[in-house]
Amino acid sequence: MIGTTLYAISTWAIPVIVAITFHEAAHGFVARLCGDDTAWRLGRVSFNPLKHVDPFGTIFLPAILLILRSPFLFGYAKPVPVNFRALRDPRRDMVWVAAAGPGMNLALATLAALAFHLIDYVPETAAQWVADNLKNAIIINAVLAVFNMLPIPPLDGGRIAVGLLPDSLARPLAAVEPYGMMILIGILFILPMLGAQMGSDFNIVSRVIAVSTDSIIRGILRLTGNT
Repeated sequence: MIGTTLYAISTWAIPVIVAITFHEAAHGFVARLCGDDTAWRLGRVSFNPLKHVDPFGTIFLPAILLILRSPFLFGYAKPVPVNFRALRDPRRDMVWVAAAGPGMNLALATLAALAFHLIDYVPETAAQWVADNLKNAIIINAVLAVFNMLPIPPLDGGRIAVGLLPDSLARPLAAVEPYGMMILIGILFILPMLGAQMGSDFNIVSRVIAVSTDSIIRGILRLTGNT
């Protein structure tokens, strides 16, 4: 039993840590390219996971939800600091900086899918473990990319929307950012629970995420010749 649990942890923890580390580092790297070196000076453009892991958001919150058998796992890393005013073109570059995180996750999912073609060259004793890590890496990175593209600040999708929408729509959306996490918790957890009490299904956002993630995974598998 303990061995099975440790095995499961090892095949999920490694892909999660890599996914969030590369996601956050990508934000900081693109910000530096666009003129803001805040994250670079603070050492946040790094592949060291300790620079990005948030003890509560990355470890305890997902663990609690897993123990409670929540239908949707939720967590976050320490956001990379970006001074948008230091960007050469703040509105345009904000879009590039925000898109870098989900873009990196899609790239990691694609690399994991491509790596499946090398499984035959892995020693037989480690092949299943490597395959499980790769499978989970595809799932985790696809989910992170889709989740972060929800158009709610401070998620990446919200900041992309603020950068692309006309001012009349961008300003009210940007004003939502201080309440964004509360809104997410409400629509992902509280609303579905209220719906269950009323005999209705309000789990709409989770279904959108699930359907979108599944479509992306199938697309990546086809693209990399795994179907």
